[in-house]
Amino acid sequence: MPQVVQVLVPGGKATPGPPLGPVLGPLGINVKQVVDAINEKTKAFDGTPVPVKVKVAEDKTFTLEVGTPPVSALILKELGIEKGSKEAGKTFIGDISLEKLVKIVKMKEQSMYSASLKKAVKQAVGTCVSMGVNVEGMNPKEMQKAIDEGKYDSTLK
Repeated sequence: MPQVVQVLVPGGKATPGPPLGPVLGPLGINVKQVVDAINEKTKAFDGTPVPVKVKVAEDKTFTLEVGTPPVSALILKELGIEKGSKEAGKTFIGDISLEKLVKIVKMKEQSMYSASLKKAVKQAVGTCVSMGVNVEGMNPKEMQKAIDEGKYDSTLK
């Protein structure tokens, strides 16, 4: 029965140290090979936290499943900042375009459980609420209302 290790690693910058080394070492596989494979598969996310599953078979071979970073991490990357607001709703730390949110949603398409692009974008705008990020210069709650009213239907098809 294969053993599964789930970790969150910085894209393209995984190391044999924690969290990978201490978990993979006792399984008897070559940790460097795993780290190299993870870095190759996650290099497009350069430093952004990426969820990775390492499945180790009884014969000590491994397979990787690389997810996509959380929506919040992708928003921070698009804005070029490290953290969201400490006082979300009161203090806003950035402004993101609706087009960039659509791009993020399309990256996350397979892991989001929304029936449509419009609903998925509304979820991403909801993430902006908790992070203190405006959308198109608007408070994200106002943007959600505008999306509900159909003001951005041409963009969200």
